[in-house]
Amino acid sequence: MAMRGASLCLLLSMSFLLLGSGQGNPNYKEALAKSILFFQGQRSGRLPTGQQITWRSNSGLSDGLVAHVDLTGGYYDAGDNVKFNFPMAFTTTMLSWSTLEYGKRMGPQLQNARSAIRWATDYLLKCATATPGRLYVGVGDPNVDHKCWERPEDMDTIRTVYSVSPTNPGSDVAGETAAALAAASMVFRKVDPKYSKLLLKTAKMVMQFAMQYRGSYSDSLGSAVCPFYCSYSGYMDELLWGASWLLRATNDVTYFNFIKSLGANDGPDIFSWDNKFAGAYVLLSRRALLGNDRAFEPFIQAAEDFMCRILPNSPSSSTQYTQGGLMFKLSESNLQYVTSITSLLTTYAKYMTATKHTFHCGNMLVTSTNLRNLAKKQVDYILGVNPLQMSYMVGYGVNFPKRIHHRGSSLPSMASHPQAIGCDGGFQPFYYSSNPNPNILTGAIVGGPNQNDGYSDDRTDYSHSEPATYINGAIVGPLAYLVGSYPN
Repeated sequence: MAMRGASLCLLLSMSFLLLGSGQGNPNYKEALAKSILFFQGQRSGRLPTGQQITWRSNSGLSDGLVAHVDLTGGYYDAGDNVKFNFPMAFTTTMLSWSTLEYGKRMGPQLQNARSAIRWATDYLLKCATATPGRLYVGVGDPNVDHKCWERPEDMDTIRTVYSVSPTNPGSDVAGETAAALAAASMVFRKVDPKYSKLLLKTAKMVMQFAMQYRGSYSDSLGSAVCPFYCSYSGYMDELLWGASWLLRATNDVTYFNFIKSLGANDGPDIFSWDNKFAGAYVLLSRRALLGNDRAFEPFIQAAEDFMCRILPNSPSSSTQYTQGGLMFKLSESNLQYVTSITSLLTTYAKYMTATKHTFHCGNMLVTSTNLRNLAKKQVDYILGVNPLQMSYMVGYGVNFPKRIHHRGSSLPSMASHPQAIGCDGGFQPFYYSSNPNPNILTGAIVGGPNQNDGYSDDRTDYSHSEPATYINGAIVGPLAYLVGSYPN
């Protein structure tokens, strides 16, 4: 519920002061390092020698074989053993955006962030180039996989390969893949120019495919992606998002003309792996604010209308907050929306600070400090400044989720249990156990508390206890921003 009345605000601020007393700001530097380290626990394929999450081993080494292509690598999206390219590409775009905006604040984590991005882009490049005229968009039958509870290393489920093509289009997954490759091309532009050029060339090709063959991948692939990662918002947002990233990467006016032709003027109050409108507005507003390009001024208005729907005291706010101050959007995996929206808050605050820009929500004046404070409150809540004094990042703080819904974490490692655990083998002794997970998936952020700030730490309650790459992919930027603003 939106905060109302001075007494409630006072009560909340006092409770936050009490929670935070004696501990100062959370250790953003540590949280940043762990949020990036998490991605090593999600790796599919042959693991490199520098792998730090050592309870994981090689997996999915025959991915793509059924289609006679190499689709090894990439990330498992959450607590399962499926590679869904739609959320994986969004995660990659967000990691790349964070690195572009905050790389200078990341310090030693910059190289780790690049490695996390590259693990995804190496795989996405294979998906885009293995077969001409075809974009591979996932590996592993989710309906079969979700009936099993087994380690990725033991996977014996069918590794079906899914793709989109001119006759089976997927503008949404193609637009997001193009965004990921274009954003990543800028991350590697100075450190690996050859790789950067390959990423950009492939991004252009995939974006062309997205623009030319219109259609939703949910319609093309059905139960292979729905209800797991159905494209509920349609594909217009991905066309806008993909074109926005290619415009930033190339400065090619063709993409701006395409953006104008879309006429995409959605008024969202959410930002996620499915709905990219708000992200595109913030990204495009950068050209107006920092580049002084008046042609992009409408996107400033669109970005600020979004902010006004998020800010708790705004007259046009459509965002609920828990009593503890957490943004509450949807009951399933709410923290994914919190981290994604928070990334837009910090980035827009950064643009506002650089240009001394302010705006209004009705009669309410909004400064960069307002956005930054709200972003900080969301990050602090995730890191333990909340009514339960619980960190929702695994391995950060003293009190964190111990029974996360994650196969590899909840099952013994290959080192401690070399015998294979079959499809059904993990349920009784491990999934339904009340014991803590044997392996700590350091840095993983779970779905989070309910609307009453409660959390049961129950492995079977996946909507609250399951971590996901896109939750982490979105918090890396805000954490880097806070490292720079509040150095420990």
